[in-house]
Amino acid sequence: MNRKILICLLIAVGSAAGAARVQDVRAPVWAGSFYDNDKARLSAQVDAYLENVKDLPITIDKVHALIIPHAGYVYSGQTAAYAYRLVRGKPYETVIIIGVSHRYPLDGCSIYLKGGFATPLGVAQVDEEVAARIAKASGFSYVPQAHAEEHSVEVQVPFIQRALPGAKIVPILMGYPNRRHVNALAEGLAAVGSDKKVLIVASTDLSHYLSKKDANKADAETISLIRNINANTLLNKCAKGENIMCGGGGVAATLIALKKTGEPEIKVLRYSDSSDVSGDEARVVGYLAAAVTLKPGPGKVFSLSSAEKKELLDLAREAVRKFVSEKKVIDYQTRDPNLLAERGVFVTLKKKGELRGCIGFIEPVAALYETVIHSAIYAASEDPRFPPVKSEELKDLDIEVSVLSPLTRVEDPGLVQVGKHGLVMEMGGQRGLLLPQVAVENGWSRETFLNQACVKAGLAPDAWKKGAEISIFEAIIFP
Repeated sequence: MNRKILICLLIAVGSAAGAARVQDVRAPVWAGSFYDNDKARLSAQVDAYLENVKDLPITIDKVHALIIPHAGYVYSGQTAAYAYRLVRGKPYETVIIIGVSHRYPLDGCSIYLKGGFATPLGVAQVDEEVAARIAKASGFSYVPQAHAEEHSVEVQVPFIQRALPGAKIVPILMGYPNRRHVNALAEGLAAVGSDKKVLIVASTDLSHYLSKKDANKADAETISLIRNINANTLLNKCAKGENIMCGGGGVAATLIALKKTGEPEIKVLRYSDSSDVSGDEARVVGYLAAAVTLKPGPGKVFSLSSAEKKELLDLAREAVRKFVSEKKVIDYQTRDPNLLAERGVFVTLKKKGELRGCIGFIEPVAALYETVIHSAIYAASEDPRFPPVKSEELKDLDIEVSVLSPLTRVEDPGLVQVGKHGLVMEMGGQRGLLLPQVAVENGWSRETFLNQACVKAGLAPDAWKKGAEISIFEAIIFP
């Protein structure tokens, strides 16, 4: 055998063996820097942080998730303790820890599937059954390089060992937080969240290295998005590289997963920043401790008042007018919680009764009012079936807004109701949507509606009989 090839094979075998050892029990990497490396001192340090928590703002019987910082204990340990004190001694069996890959360019997520994480306090065992179920539902597996030097999961483990002794863990790391990866992880979390006594820990710091004034302002805006469960807006900001939080993908995945089983509520426990310890107000890092509880589903039915519908219609019309006439996007703000909610939206333009453009977002991407603005502009300028709307056409345009409910997968096509449901058909990466009013306007039967949804997706008309995924939704349509 060629000597060079033999050397490469030996290196590969050695690397694989090393990876297997790491997967078995991961040795502590950051003991002695992020936290103490002596067992007695570390126990005393964590216990002191927990005992120093005074006047927790709430008492909750069941917490489904925590948002916790992951800096060195001297900076964020006391803030982290507010979250762990809330769940200390509760009967959780498994803690899913979602960190962020700071040092390795991870594509997607890495799930630590077996073995454990060692700290000076001992070994926290991985819940291999829960880890395997998350992996199966999400499609993610184990990437050893991602875990080798990462601190965002490791620093949570000593707190878990002291606050929830005996609990197993499922360490997960996320790379670049694009929508596909976050939604896939959310599917994995949703697959296990209601089956066992599971706690999710989303490990994240907030803004990094801004001045104290700017950091506190940015962090307040981020906390407001979290309070309002605006997971998709958080995700969009993180994906764009905005300096709001390093673990935003894990937070978004957690909120999206919990939305699948109920109505999440956020309780902010503590906010701090690094200047509280360092005294340096020129470059600070923000830290948040928060708890996520869950109202049993189904949640409150989303509705819009007549005034809110008029506001959105006026907003869509003005967005089209300003963009067509001036090539500008309107600047608009609102405090209406319904208009700040994240919903899928389609805006339809008609001219003298004929379709002139229709574009929107199947799933939420931003606050409702922002999505209406952008959908209206895209319908007027980006629908490939039509040329862009011209200024002289504005007076003849009628505008219709459809605010979508979340998608629901159905296995039985017989559940599709013409006049009530819209359809999303998906297969092989191709996806098409038809709004509820389309079937009514065309007088379609259920079967024709299903066929046409397949055609819209670029599939054969009978693809719904041959494995295409069918999702239904309802819509608030106005005027």
